[in-house]
Amino acid sequence: MSLFKLFLIFMKIGAILLGGGYVILPILQSEFTEKKKILDKDELINYFALSQSLPGIVAANISMFIGYKLRGKIGALCAVLGIIFVPFWTIVLLASILSAFMESHIMQGALWGIGIAVIALILLTVRELWQNSHKDIFFYLIFGSSLVILVLFKLSPINVILIFSCIGILYKTIERKIKEKTQRGDSEK
Repeated sequence: MSLFKLFLIFMKIGAILLGGGYVILPILQSEFTEKKKILDKDELINYFALSQSLPGIVAANISMFIGYKLRGKIGALCAVLGIIFVPFWTIVLLASILSAFMESHIMQGALWGIGIAVIALILLTVRELWQNSHKDIFFYLIFGSSLVILVLFKLSPINVILIFSCIGILYKTIERKIKEKTQRGDSEK
């Protein structure tokens, strides 16, 4: 596959990619595993999982891995440039005309509606995370403490995440050691 063809494929994907990086997997699967048969499904899923674990845009990360697999470093660059080409120029175009639209009552109404829809989506995500979390006394202690710190002390969310990540690591390490000690004690009896 030529570098230009690789760029064009990812440019086409970037042009139709609405909904963020999580929507890209079925598109990539159709393009690279079913149509072109260049990657197998497991390989693509591994790239997707790795892309999610890296900082940055999932779509750019996964395109970089696929481009690198197909054409090395230059292929990675072409794939990333392709995936961001249309969205980048769309943003540039919209930004240039946005100031005129911001005065419009129609645009203000649309943004107001979008803001409410985003709040609803965040609440649905919170509900989903809450339902799928393992809740014990430590869970409620961490939840309550982090909420109090965020609301009352207005500590940066990043600092709260770092603090409670360390506390969670410490808690799970102690919990694992107690479990191992208990299991050793039971096996010695």
